[in-house]
Amino acid sequence: METKPPLPPFTLETAKLKVQAAEDAWNTRDPDRVALAYTPDSWWRNRSEFFSGRDNIRAFLQRKWAKELDYRLKKELWSFTDNRISVCFEYEWHDESGQWTRSYGNEQWEFAENGLMQRREASINDVLIEESDRKFR
Repeated sequence: METKPPLPPFTLETAKLKVQAAEDAWNTRDPDRVALAYTPDSWWRNRSEFFSGRDNIRAFLQRKWAKELDYRLKKELWSFTDNRISVCFEYEWHDESGQWTRSYGNEQWEFAENGLMQRREASINDVLIEESDRKFR
């Protein structure tokens, strides 16, 4: 059986480690690597999209990072319980025309016993920014 430590139930220390591991993985912009953190039947809501399964997660991430160029993400632990973690995050990216955007959001995660994420719900808002206003370089 696949495992992805740290495993629930989470403590403050292990919840922070899980958040940092997610941030590090997403910043690779590698859909194959990131998709492995989710159960094969993981359920997602991302903005107005709803889907499930690693193949759909991988396809979503491929589309995302083809559009969101030079993506750079920062996540922060908001709260946690036994097998759930909430984070707030922001990330910056630009499109093909060079327009920079900062995206702000909140995610709620639910984990299976093996430490893979079985549910992810993300609410995200975008703000256009000037390149000179970037925080993450």
